[in-house]
Amino acid sequence: MRVLFTTFAAKSHMFAYVPLAWALRAAGHDVVFASQPDLVEDITRCGLTAVGIGRPLNLDAELREMDELREEAETDYGQEVEWARWVEILDIAERRPEKLTPEYAQGVLTAHTSLIFQYFSLQTTVDDLVEFACGWGPDLVVWDAMTFAGGVAGVVSGAAHARLLFGLDLVGGLRGVLLGGGGVVDDPLEEWLGWTLGRFGCGFTEEVVVGQWTVDPVPGSLRLPVGGVSVPVRYVPFNGASVVPGWLRGGGVGGGGRRRVCVSLGVSHREVLGGDRVRVGELLEGLGGLDVEVVATLDASQVGGVRVPENVRLVDFVPLDVLLPSCSAVVHHGGAGTFQTALWHGVPQVIVPDMRWDTAAKADRLVGCGAGLRVDDVDGLSAVGLRGLVERVLDEPVFAQRAAGLRREMMAMPSPAAVVRVLERLTEQHRRR
Repeated sequence: MRVLFTTFAAKSHMFAYVPLAWALRAAGHDVVFASQPDLVEDITRCGLTAVGIGRPLNLDAELREMDELREEAETDYGQEVEWARWVEILDIAERRPEKLTPEYAQGVLTAHTSLIFQYFSLQTTVDDLVEFACGWGPDLVVWDAMTFAGGVAGVVSGAAHARLLFGLDLVGGLRGVLLGGGGVVDDPLEEWLGWTLGRFGCGFTEEVVVGQWTVDPVPGSLRLPVGGVSVPVRYVPFNGASVVPGWLRGGGVGGGGRRRVCVSLGVSHREVLGGDRVRVGELLEGLGGLDVEVVATLDASQVGGVRVPENVRLVDFVPLDVLLPSCSAVVHHGGAGTFQTALWHGVPQVIVPDMRWDTAAKADRLVGCGAGLRVDDVDGLSAVGLRGLVERVLDEPVFAQRAAGLRREMMAMPSPAAVVRVLERLTEQHRRR
């Protein structure tokens, strides 16, 4: 069959989907990966066939501009709006039952639709993707959960279409709140996607929001309770083409036989998400007081003006899949790739959530499973507080034991190769062409 993958131009999202794309290709299926022109070169470097759609996304510039506008924003009283207030307004990961009303879900989905979802699937992007899909004739469209152009292309072309998650199913969770409240509440996604589909002579259904089924790489004990047809698939770490550095070839401990701790704030945050929201100086100072070797994947722009302790090794990039097996703990921002790779290797985690998307929600789920800890007050992050959290996950065996349990759960999930047969069956059931 012919399979069309699509995601907005974020390398970290594309990397998460490459193992499944290659599993389908290895099974004999034709695979094409569509995204904005920004991502085309990265797609082809992974050995996949790419097609550029729409105009360049320039996500880094857009998000930096949004951060600047946020910093300049003022209330009616002339006071700056604190970031915490923006998080409260836009928190798509909210889980407190008393706040999860249909009106709250409507507000959050309205904000995300207008600020994020529509930008990732601009009209030119949708038009190009639909044109390609109708011309190429995919049997299956697999679309990133924030790239709604994929669902539109599936509906218009008559292909089966599946949503592919990169983390927790936040949209699915809020859809349940919005639609299950019993009242009449305007639906921002239906309004936007209904208008978009109407341009092609098609009508809105909920499937264009949540897919005809969902491919979910998150272990069951960490997932949100969301309905619908779910196809679990084991996450497989992939960082693109990389080379194992010489200092990592020799064994599973740090310099001098000390335990090793990884620090990662995510390549995508550095490259496209407007920079770090975690205070690097406090982070490194806290780890500098420990008898461990710290490997921090930070570049010069992230450590400018910061004192780097003697026990910290700075590297611009190292594939986490190669580094984490030698680590006793990982400190990170909550990004999907780092989080899932740590689960894969059974490494206890200390998460300093940057409050984007599901980082805080994932941290809470991890803490609930006993496989790590989180910083509760990111703005108030202190070296002493962070050091205490890292000491706990290093010295209390329960964290390593629970992390090993999550690894066993992940390894029991179907591999991408095993999921191919499931996708073939579901495609046959759902396609209209």
